[in-house]
Amino acid sequence: MWESNGPAVGALGALPTLAAAGALVWAVARPRAEVRQRLGRLALPATVCAVLSLVTSFTLPAAGVHAVWKLAEAFVLLLLLAAVTRWSPLRALRPALPTTALAVVLWPLPLVTGESVLEGIGIVAFWLLPVAAAVAAGAYPRRQERRRRHAVAEARSAQRLQLSRDLHDFVAHDISGIVVQAQAARFVAATDPSQAMLALERIEKAGLNALASMDRTVRMLHGPEAHAAEPLPGLSRLPSLVADFTSAGTTEVRLDMPPRAAEALSREAGAAAYRIIVEALTNIRRHSPDAPRATVALIPTATTVEIRVTNERGTRPVPPRRRASRGGLGLPALAEHARSLGGTLSAGPYGDGGWRLTAVLPAALLEETP
Repeated sequence: MWESNGPAVGALGALPTLAAAGALVWAVARPRAEVRQRLGRLALPATVCAVLSLVTSFTLPAAGVHAVWKLAEAFVLLLLLAAVTRWSPLRALRPALPTTALAVVLWPLPLVTGESVLEGIGIVAFWLLPVAAAVAAGAYPRRQERRRRHAVAEARSAQRLQLSRDLHDFVAHDISGIVVQAQAARFVAATDPSQAMLALERIEKAGLNALASMDRTVRMLHGPEAHAAEPLPGLSRLPSLVADFTSAGTTEVRLDMPPRAAEALSREAGAAAYRIIVEALTNIRRHSPDAPRATVALIPTATTVEIRVTNERGTRPVPPRRRASRGGLGLPALAEHARSLGGTLSAGPYGDGGWRLTAVLPAALLEETP
């Protein structure tokens, strides 16, 4: 039957080649914006073409199938294999990849007669090489794109974390100061207008600081160059921070910072130390606003700088709504940042109802000269 229909057999033998070439033309002969979408839908056509190839290879008589067609068929299937590996989703890739690879490596076997099993294995192994090359040609750019997307996602996550830290550490500190000053001004406005005016001046200063922090955050969003041009505050701003905190509330803060402590810390560690102290003072203002005294001490050693922020117990109980609040992620985030620098951070009750935050950051002090 097959021998009496030679042209029909030849047409059937060419069918997989034409189908595979048609699938590639269907994918690429489109506007550029649609090419990638269609390349991602080649898994099913590739599977169908591979099945046609296997059927025609092992059901049609070898004499009726021209070897040139089968060779062209293998070449087009290899192109489909590379495109499917590069663009198709993993779920569609699982059936398409082994079926297409099998069609490529098995096509010569029906055309070879009288060969031993070892020679057949050698032929299959030979055709595995272009299959592996096609898979590698599609898998490498796919892997690179996945790594690029992962890097972009990590960069965005790091930027969001930096934004949240800036907003929490600096803006929240200034806003809490505004709230305290507004409350104080409300009570003294009727009896002592001069004190109310001083409170308004402090509110203005804290508002300007909050706006400056917001501006720095917005500039950071516009690119790394703008952010790098203005480094975060360091220990050089600590005296003004303590002075502003003392003047804004009822808590008197004493700063004990030897010159060696500031010199010992790197710029990154100094910025982290400043953040830690800001967070500690903000927590004092939130949870113990009427504490009479607090101490900020930096204690340098041979290899570290220890930061201690201690406050006494307030004279009034914390309001229920404030006591029930769990606060933000300031201390956990700062503890993680301290660990990333090789240090530690802890906080807990101290003395008779007070609170102490302790952080230890690595330092490399210069040897003192006689």
